[in-house]
Amino acid sequence: MIKFLIPAIIIILIVLFWENINEIVYKKFNIKINYVVALIIVAILGVISTLLYF
Repeated sequence: MIKFLIPAIIIILIVLFWENINEIVYKKFNIKINYVVALIIVAILGVISTLLYF
């Protein structure tokens, strides 16, 4: 049960605070991370779902 709740809570928090995270990274590194992080999140979710399937 915990292995499903913790990733769900983390994803919800990332979605809720996306603008703040994006602003902090832009101020520190001067890089917009929308596409990079979106691709990484999709890849991680794909790996997790594949591992849960097998």
